[in-house]
Amino acid sequence: MSAPVHPRETFDWAGDEAHERAFLDALDRGRLHHAWLVVGPEGVGKATFAYRAARRLLGARAEPSLGPLGAAPDDPVSRQILGRAHPDLMALQRDPETGKSRRDIPAEEARSLGEFFAKSPASAPYRVAIVDAADDLNTFGANAVLKTLEEPPERGVLFLISHAPGGLLATIRSRCRRLRLEVPEPARAARWVEARTGVGAGDAERLLAMARGAPGGAWRLAAQGALDADKLAHDLLAALPAPDERAMLAIAESFRGPAGLAKFQLFFNRLADQVHAMAARRAADGERGLALDRWSEIWDDLVAAPLDAEAINLDRADLFFTTLSRLKAIE
Repeated sequence: MSAPVHPRETFDWAGDEAHERAFLDALDRGRLHHAWLVVGPEGVGKATFAYRAARRLLGARAEPSLGPLGAAPDDPVSRQILGRAHPDLMALQRDPETGKSRRDIPAEEARSLGEFFAKSPASAPYRVAIVDAADDLNTFGANAVLKTLEEPPERGVLFLISHAPGGLLATIRSRCRRLRLEVPEPARAARWVEARTGVGAGDAERLLAMARGAPGGAWRLAAQGALDADKLAHDLLAALPAPDERAMLAIAESFRGPAGLAKFQLFFNRLADQVHAMAARRAADGERGLALDRWSEIWDDLVAAPLDAEAINLDRADLFFTTLSRLKAIE
């Protein structure tokens, strides 16, 4: 199974081709807006769209087999972008691909957009910048981006990626053309996930359900081992009130140590979804009473547990056994 790659390395497209055709139409008619706010749920391909558009704006050879905005991977422009070496492309993101995780996109990096766009294109028809994601800009960085938007660059295009555009400055939103990407058509998304992960059709559909239909999210979940975690959660609930103790000890031990945090978060997220689905089925069947209320309470705690364990350094194995005891006693 291939691990998820950066959007600049993704050349195919699982999304709605109508958005790409509309972008190309604006480009061909000379009516291309200088700033695009690309919004939608995480994992639907917002940054992938931006990089696909960037390749074409920077002059990469079209490759129709990869969709309307498809570009040939072996084109020199595509290779420069892959190598992060194109002089007319700038990308800002919160976490550098090498180095320590950051709280936000530093304001000084956002301010560099003005200097970048002040220069003429070095080797391409346009200069292009991608901010992934604008949600990660702090107040000073957001104001720096706003200043760039207030002085539209000639032959410059800015893409702002946002998962929650309501949190952006209204003045930023009003100066951008908004493009909303929704989750793709299920069959198309499933084929894309199958091709990327190597799983079968049924597992691709399971992964998409976990990711709320987002193909990029399904790919990440597959690489994290979500299918196995989902089965563990299902088997635990099916075995209540007397799950196999050895299996429970093995699960708890997998949560210990530095590598255990990601496994703990994934398992509790999958267990929360399984509990939610179980409670919903019971409610739909007309069940009422204390047991259903307890399922709802446990679901709330399962959702909060990964954040609590990380924030206040709780022992993850102990938290698992506490949750297990509550599950055993629920009926």
